[in-house]
Amino acid sequence: MTGFAAARVPAAQATVCVELKSVNSRFLELAIRVPDELRALEAMARDQVAARLARGKVDVRVTLTREGTALDASLSPESLARLAALAREAAAALPAAAALSLGDVLRWPGVLESPQADADTLRGPFSQALEEALRALGEARVREGAAIRSVLLERCAGIDRIIAELRAQVPAILAMLARKLQERLSQALVPALAGSNHLSREEINDRIRQEVTLHGMRVDVDEELQRLATHVAEVRRVLDAGGAVGRRLDFLMQELNREANTLGSKASAIEMTNAAVELKLLIEQMREQIQNLE
Repeated sequence: MTGFAAARVPAAQATVCVELKSVNSRFLELAIRVPDELRALEAMARDQVAARLARGKVDVRVTLTREGTALDASLSPESLARLAALAREAAAALPAAAALSLGDVLRWPGVLESPQADADTLRGPFSQALEEALRALGEARVREGAAIRSVLLERCAGIDRIIAELRAQVPAILAMLARKLQERLSQALVPALAGSNHLSREEINDRIRQEVTLHGMRVDVDEELQRLATHVAEVRRVLDAGGAVGRRLDFLMQELNREANTLGSKASAIEMTNAAVELKLLIEQMREQIQNLE
């Protein structure tokens, strides 16, 4: 599920800020960026996030805002010695070049060292800030989940409408197909077999009726409509139960899509074809929304 949350917690000589960004993903994917001082706490952060979230691509960004001043910094003898050696080499290669000024020296990376915060000291504030951000992210995801639930229920109602319309139309469609098939078979077979000494006209008609009946059984979609209705009812039940429903709904979307495909393959009238297309569209819309659910 998508969402953003941030939290700040003061610590000794610094403030810990945690930002969380979450986007859709079938599984939990964590990307954590922490300052060097907190590198030892990265595993703790991963466990803390995994305990609260099950799905989503989650970016965790942690920053430290130091509360000290430049007067708290000190010079690094190693960096000064290295800079002096570099300055001598540069002067030998470029005698006409100006010497480094004091400002240049102080601005050189690594010359000034700020006091490093201890990871153990920051463990508590870091964990607290992360927990507050996770709580805020969870609340945002709950609000989004409620909105997605409404969308899914609306699509379920659309599928129910299509099922009801098809159930009302199927008997007339099958009867019409049976009449047309019987007429075509009669036109094709009766003249051809009328002169046969082995089959009477009544036997020919019986065989035609058998073929019509078998064809009607092959194109009957009552079983598919019943399974579609059952899966839609299960979607509603899962949504009402709440909790982590994403993977269960993923499976139900596969089953709904399977029945819609079967319905389309059995379609022997334009009404059935249109219904199968509408069903697949609604199911795909639901599937896309379910990717946002945990």
